[in-house]
Amino acid sequence: MDSFEINKIVAAVLMVALLVIGIGKLSDVIFHVEKPKTPGYSIEVETSATISTTSSSEDKKAVDIEALMAMGDVAHGEKVFKKCAACHSIVKGGKNAIGPALYNVVGRKIGIIEGYKYSKALAAYDKEWTFEELNGFLIKPAKWIKGTKMAYAGLRKEKDRASVIKYLNQNSDSPIPLP
Repeated sequence: MDSFEINKIVAAVLMVALLVIGIGKLSDVIFHVEKPKTPGYSIEVETSATISTTSSSEDKKAVDIEALMAMGDVAHGEKVFKKCAACHSIVKGGKNAIGPALYNVVGRKIGIIEGYKYSKALAAYDKEWTFEELNGFLIKPAKWIKGTKMAYAGLRKEKDRASVIKYLNQNSDSPIPLP
């Protein structure tokens, strides 16, 4: 190949590059787009009274505990409790494990088991384990009592929660009458 052929190839490549650059510049002139002062989109959010943070007292009022407990079944609760058994004991005189022993839990003051180190949030939570408290806690423990050590995701199904609460209530020296 002689030098004249190489010059023609280099010239063709340069012409294509110049053509691409020229078309880009020409399209910028034809299709002029004004750039915004600040990048991104502004989103207008409608504020209303319905958007609010819910507290645990509002959640308790929203739950019809009688209807919820009617859904539960002790045998089903025993099956669902197997998820909890990895961390909690349910037998009388059972020892604390990763979580505290849950025998006699329904009706008991929260955070009083001796020999178990509760989180500061749970120890300061001055209530009893009622059906409503257990239901709220079992939905999502970390949301119900902020700062708890319990990292369990919770039980989303109402029947599962009601069944576990009935099972916990049954595992007691004196079960509390159901609402």
